[in-house]
Amino acid sequence: MPTAYIVDAVRTAGGRRNGRLAGVHPVDLAATTLDALVTRTGVDPAAIEDVIMGCVSQGGQQANQVGRMAVLASKILPESVPAVTIDRQCGSSQQAIHFAAQAVMSGTQDIVLAAGVESMTRVPMGSTAVLHMKEGLGNYRSPGIVARYGEAPWTQFAGAEMIAQKHGFTKEMIDQFSLQSHLRAIAATNSGAFKNEIIPIEIETSEGPALHTVDEGIRFDASIESISGVKLLSEGGVLTAASSSQICDGASAALIVSEEALKRYNLTPLARIHTLAVTAGDPVIMLEEPLFATDKALAKSGLKIGDIDLYEVNEAFASVPMAWLKHTGADPEKLNVNGGAIALGHPLGASGTKLMSTLLHGLKARGGKYGLQTMCEGGGVANVTIVEMV
Repeated sequence: MPTAYIVDAVRTAGGRRNGRLAGVHPVDLAATTLDALVTRTGVDPAAIEDVIMGCVSQGGQQANQVGRMAVLASKILPESVPAVTIDRQCGSSQQAIHFAAQAVMSGTQDIVLAAGVESMTRVPMGSTAVLHMKEGLGNYRSPGIVARYGEAPWTQFAGAEMIAQKHGFTKEMIDQFSLQSHLRAIAATNSGAFKNEIIPIEIETSEGPALHTVDEGIRFDASIESISGVKLLSEGGVLTAASSSQICDGASAALIVSEEALKRYNLTPLARIHTLAVTAGDPVIMLEEPLFATDKALAKSGLKIGDIDLYEVNEAFASVPMAWLKHTGADPEKLNVNGGAIALGHPLGASGTKLMSTLLHGLKARGGKYGLQTMCEGGGVANVTIVEMV
């Protein structure tokens, strides 16, 4: 089977809700990110055989096939480049990587862009369901789902609390993990660790034109006192907004190619795709599936958790990576070493390729060999990607 290589991966710095990226249309945000990656790698834009774009809220300004719209808004991609938009909830652009890699590994394509975009300011989370319900157009929970799982709605907040309770995490443990996310993100920002993964985005500010290059969600004054003082999400629970991923605007992309394309276009890869896995489980607790998906991926790969040099486990809520650590026995010093979504933000459909960018550049900076990325996803699904640096 042919090998799929990742030549490079980039991301925008995260923008807070109604923050520095709020003035950028998501189509243009995605297009700018694609253009930056293509320019950086030097690949012929006309040689790209597909763009696979992850996006969760596919309505409003992200409607009408946002992947294709991004190609049409590009300054360098010809209109002959096709695109498709996919939704695997928070893992949408991680699944884009999987689909791109599978296309290369099958031998059907040689050069594919995997990407993601989400403007949570302009297309609020859940709006594509809520607006239809308000118009009397029905609920996504069908009679068949209700018959199987009952009337109680599924929510990520309830699932995150269930995980915390199941694994015995106290609020003090949760808050300490959340503080660590900010402290690591602060250290990474101040040391320039994100320099090679973040592409500048031109924005307009009250002071005039500027470049957005720093993750806006990081609390540079974060303390255990400020985090622990935030109101609980639910009475009797342990999670707060401070221990949850931040609403975020952003885009990201990765270039996936075959060995033949490496030679033909004189490209230098960062890594090869080692193992791909996706699993599904309980949609009620919902966010616990990365634990079991990781078990499957490791068994498939022939590697042990200790063989992996860095892990990126999306911080949808602090209880998710904490449960993952407990379940796998992984080294906490290798997990989200530059901070996670609690500090940096979680731009839904863009988070998969965003985390891959951070993982690859983190491995390169540390001289690591193997990296593992996993993401909890709505409906009780999880992707795992293992990469090997080359």
